[in-house]
Amino acid sequence: MKFYFTKTPSIFKRIFSHYTWCFSSDKKHIYLTFDDGPTPEITNFVLTELNKHNAKATFFCIGKNIEQHPVIFKQIIDDGHSVGNHTHNHLNGWKTKEKAYLKNIHKANTTASTTLSLQKLKLFRPPYGKIKSSQAKALQKIGYKIIMWDVLSADFDKNISKEKCLQNVLKNTKNGSIIVFHDSVKAKEKLFYTLPKVLAFFAKKEFEFKRIEP
Repeated sequence: MKFYFTKTPSIFKRIFSHYTWCFSSDKKHIYLTFDDGPTPEITNFVLTELNKHNAKATFFCIGKNIEQHPVIFKQIIDDGHSVGNHTHNHLNGWKTKEKAYLKNIHKANTTASTTLSLQKLKLFRPPYGKIKSSQAKALQKIGYKIIMWDVLSADFDKNISKEKCLQNVLKNTKNGSIIVFHDSVKAKEKLFYTLPKVLAFFAKKEFEFKRIEP
């Protein structure tokens, strides 16, 4: 099993301070994010649950999924959520040459722009959280904000229970946290169990669910 942190260590945030890991802790705001969509049924479920709590979120979409499911992509935006670039083919930046990586990101942006006549996507999250410094600098130079996270639900991990997934979020979230979920087939079981409970738990504590602004 691959090792990962469910709570991003503070030292990572300091070393890579040019990425966004969380937001100000002055207000009771939480930033839910969803990677890898849009995905039929699963993204629709997420949108329904968010609407129940008047919650806003940010969806880091894969270009080829936007291409295949433009209606769902449009619904994300119509519901008032933010959208970000997650490459066109879910590329691992550590294993991809800079030129090919940037070209793939541009392709995802073009797909999103063509689908809804949007301007350029300004938010970017690297798949797996893996991006080379040179790639990051090139993206920031053309106006992208690189959004990471400080709480990982681990809904993608087949080796943990749905209850553990829930606790990963409840125990580690605080004011200003950016939380990662996945609106993907792989994460479906844990997401369907965890998301409604997370929304209800923090809504009861009077947190607001905010989108990340471009």
